[in-house]
Amino acid sequence: MARLTIGELANRAGVNRETVRYYERRRLLPRPPRSVTGYRVFSDDAVDRLRFIKHAQGLGFTLNEIRELLGLRLGERSSCDEVRARAARKLSDVEAKIAALERIRIALGGLVTACKARRPTALCPILESLKARDTANEVPSRR
Repeated sequence: MARLTIGELANRAGVNRETVRYYERRRLLPRPPRSVTGYRVFSDDAVDRLRFIKHAQGLGFTLNEIRELLGLRLGERSSCDEVRARAARKLSDVEAKIAALERIRIALGGLVTACKARRPTALCPILESLKARDTANEVPSRR
């Protein structure tokens, strides 16, 4: 089993040292033993764990959700169904965000279309709509 310094671990996992320290503070990485000279000494398992964390983040999981996934990954009584349920919840969250972004895209597209003429900013339909309470659903009329 390899004995890696924090720099070697960070390099192998493709992160920086501060990321390793941060994940330790957030308890995503267990505190490693220290060498006689006081340096933290990590194993190859830490590389795999860091890569797992980064991949999960890339899929939109929060650090708290990743901590839960790591617990399931290591839990003897955990099942794939539990992991699937968490992934399904994340998928639902992502789909809701996509729907919200689509509404924003449509609203902004309407605002850009409404604001084709050069006019004083006092008459700008985009600025006027930003004063409204619900800008996601309101597109000002053309003036």
